[in-house]
Amino acid sequence: MKPQSSSAQQALAALGTRLREVRIEAGLTGRALAQRAGWHESKVSKIEYGRTQPSPDDIRDWCNFTGVPEQTEEFVASLRAVEGMFVEWRRMEATGLRRAQEAVVPLWERTRGFQIYNPRLIPGPIQTRGYIAALLDGLRLRRGLIDDVEEAVQVRVDKQRVIGDGDRRFAIVLEECVLRFSIGRPEVMAGQLGHLLAVSSLPSVSLGIIPLDVDRSKTWPVEGFWMFDEKRVHVELVSGHLTISQPQELRLYKKVFGDLSSQAVFGREARTLIAAAIDRLDSDRS
Repeated sequence: MKPQSSSAQQALAALGTRLREVRIEAGLTGRALAQRAGWHESKVSKIEYGRTQPSPDDIRDWCNFTGVPEQTEEFVASLRAVEGMFVEWRRMEATGLRRAQEAVVPLWERTRGFQIYNPRLIPGPIQTRGYIAALLDGLRLRRGLIDDVEEAVQVRVDKQRVIGDGDRRFAIVLEECVLRFSIGRPEVMAGQLGHLLAVSSLPSVSLGIIPLDVDRSKTWPVEGFWMFDEKRVHVELVSGHLTISQPQELRLYKKVFGDLSSQAVFGREARTLIAAAIDRLDSDRS
C-alpha cells in the first residue's frame, strides 16, 4: 500500500533510494536480489522507486541478502516513520472532534520543550475558550462532523494545564498577520489578544512575533508546525496530519525555527504589536 500524501510518498521514495544504494554497493542486480529473496523480479524496482511499500520482513531480507544486516533496524525505523507520517482528518475525526483532541494529550504531557510556528492561527496552548470554540465549530461545519464541539473545547482547555508546569518551555513564533485574522466575534478576538499579552509574560513562554515589514527574502513564511522535544514534528495540512521523525528532517525544521525566530521580536516589542492589534480592533468596532 502506498502512503496517502505527497510528503509520505517522497519519504518512501527516499527509503527506496537508500535500499538501492545498498544493493548496488553489494554488487547485486535487481534480478539477482529478487531471486535470492524469492520475489518476482519487478518487486525490487517497485520498492526502489517508491511504487511499492516494503514490509519489515522485506527490509530484513534485503539487508541480509546484501550483506548489511546491521542496517536493518535503521531501515525498519524509516519504514515505520513513513507508515505513521500521514493520517487523514476524516480518519482522525471519524467519531468527532473530542477524540482527536484527546489523542495528543499523552504527547503534550510527556513533552518538555515545545517549539511552535504558526503563520495563520494562535496555537492551542495559548488559545482562549472562545477562540477555541470558534475554530472547532468552523471545523465541524466545514468537515461535516458530529456536534461534540463543547466536549472538544473542554479537552483542549484542560490540555492547557501543561503551561503552568514549571519544567516545560514553550517557544512560540507567530506571523504578525495572525493578530489580524478575525476568529469568532470581535469580542472573542479582543479577549484572545488580551490573553496573548498575559501569557507573553509567563516564565514558561517565549512569544515571538514576526512583523509584517520584515524583509522575508531569506526566510519566508512556511507551513505551520510543532516540534516536540526536537524528537518529532507535527504539520497540519488541508487533507490530514503529518508526523515527521526522521533525524535529517528534524534538523531542517529546527534550523527553520531558528531562522524564523531570528526575524521575530520578543518581549516589549512583541507586546507593542499585540497592543496595536487590539487598538485596531477597537477602532474597527467603534
